[in-house]
Amino acid sequence: MEMKTRINQELRNRAPEEMTQLVIDNCRCVNGEIEGLNDTFKKLEFLSMINVELSSLARLPNLNKLRKLELSNNRISGGLEVLAEKCPNLTHLNLSGNKIKDLSALEALQNLKNLKSLDLFNCEITTLEDYRESIFELLQQITYLDGFDQEDNEAPDSGAEDDEDGDEDDEEEDEAGPPEGYEEEEEEEEDEEEDEAGSELGEGEEEVGLSYLMREEIQDEEDDDDYVEGEEEEDEDDEEEEEEEGLRGEKRKRDAEDDGEEEDD
Repeated sequence: MEMKTRINQELRNRAPEEMTQLVIDNCRCVNGEIEGLNDTFKKLEFLSMINVELSSLARLPNLNKLRKLELSNNRISGGLEVLAEKCPNLTHLNLSGNKIKDLSALEALQNLKNLKSLDLFNCEITTLEDYRESIFELLQQITYLDGFDQEDNEAPDSGAEDDEDGDEDDEEEDEAGPPEGYEEEEEEEEDEEEDEAGSELGEGEEEVGLSYLMREEIQDEEDDDDYVEGEEEEDEDDEEEEEEEGLRGEKRKRDAEDDGEEEDD
């Protein structure tokens, strides 16, 4: 697929002036030059043209907002002065896998005052003696060459930056969490509440047991009273019967005596 066709596909009915990123890797440029990319892409901040058989940057448009430019695995050997003219605010430039052989090809990059990171992996220039020291001396504005600074400290990538952000978020969460000892105090308070609840329940059970026993004793006393009252009533009935029998006996005796006196007469 040709570069111009690929760019049109990447637009997808969007206006070029609204694009901030454009990736057209692995397409094919005509005559080794850029086609389909023009000054209307004025808001581009990231442009990737990896493995597009590019050998010249002569037709690179003005991209004043461009920060990162990926040009690895192409056929570029020079003509880098265009970058300072067309992309003066570049901070990251990747020229890995191109045909850059000597320091003179990189002298034009001195005009990229904001350039911080430069990649030259798999370029012939990396085989030169004192390659790293020479590049850092030539391009004193850069901080990282092939992913490392002059003290061999690795450059942070987007993943590392995300991890750092994540660590900061974790620290903020920890700071926003409960103070030390708070959980222990809360657990102790919960245990005390459970103990109090248990003791109250025990007292309640004891009171219930006492009340139950007292009611039983009262019921027994009532039952005893009923029993005694019943016995007394029976005793009174027996006494009345005995008195009645005694009266009937005396009456019969008087009747017999009266009958005897009548016979004597």
